[in-house]
Amino acid sequence: MAILNAEHINPFLMSAKRVLQDTCFVEVGVQKPMLREASFGPDSWVIIIGVTGEMRGQVLIAMTEENACNIASKMCMMEVKQIDDFAASALSELGNMIMGNAATVFSSNGIGIDITPPTLSHGEVSFTSSYVKTLCVPLTLPDGEIDLFLAVKQEK
Repeated sequence: MAILNAEHINPFLMSAKRVLQDTCFVEVGVQKPMLREASFGPDSWVIIIGVTGEMRGQVLIAMTEENACNIASKMCMMEVKQIDDFAASALSELGNMIMGNAATVFSSNGIGIDITPPTLSHGEVSFTSSYVKTLCVPLTLPDGEIDLFLAVKQEK
């Protein structure tokens, strides 16, 4: 089973950090990456985006309900107390912006990728990849944390 190449991690991290800072107006810290199973509890919201093209796999952006509400509140510029259709749309768009930005970075490095439309999952769920090991990078915000799960590899 392949492990994500280090040079393929940075475009995702740079994009997630930049988009979160620009849309939520917060400082974002990047913690130490670790191999971790992508399983989530009943309080979780997970944005799932597939990657195709010269790289293949999935990217998951996971957060608690409280963090999802905080992020949606900042994105929508109004208080969000629960994830309704409007807030869910904002979270999905966050995934689109992060992954679209990452696709642009990869393109400038000569790697063409496409992304699938985001799927938003809520509740207890787990993902297993027999294709590549899943790397988790925690991103810290002033009022919470988001976990970025990368399960992608470059095609030969």
